[in-house]
Amino acid sequence: MPVFHAHIPKGRFGKEQKKAIGNALNQSLIQGLGIPPGDRFIIISEHAEDELFIDPTFMGMERSENAMIINVLIGMHRPLSDKRTLMAAITRLLEESVGISPDDVFIAMVPVPNENFSFGKGIPQLAEITPKW
Repeated sequence: MPVFHAHIPKGRFGKEQKKAIGNALNQSLIQGLGIPPGDRFIIISEHAEDELFIDPTFMGMERSENAMIINVLIGMHRPLSDKRTLMAAITRLLEESVGISPDDVFIAMVPVPNENFSFGKGIPQLAEITPKW
């Protein structure tokens, strides 16, 4: 159910690397939260240098030109421990699969009530149930 929107610097990653980023984000759900592989909703947007502004050192980081922002819409039912696990899995898998430094990955998780998700047909499938994953 989480939805990812990765905002990446334009021209820094090729087609295969972008696919690897998407795969790493999906795997972070599978490995970190036990979510089914088919729960894959990922957007990757490229932004020019005049459209993506990330401080290179804020909070003690050493960010490179590969720095990105990843927004994650996540169900409100998730406790802090799940969010920590997911953040760690995202950065680990991006580093392993694409070589992106953990310092280059800014993550913003936005909790959303489950009834605000529709997987299709205009039906809020999780409105009255808690997901098993």
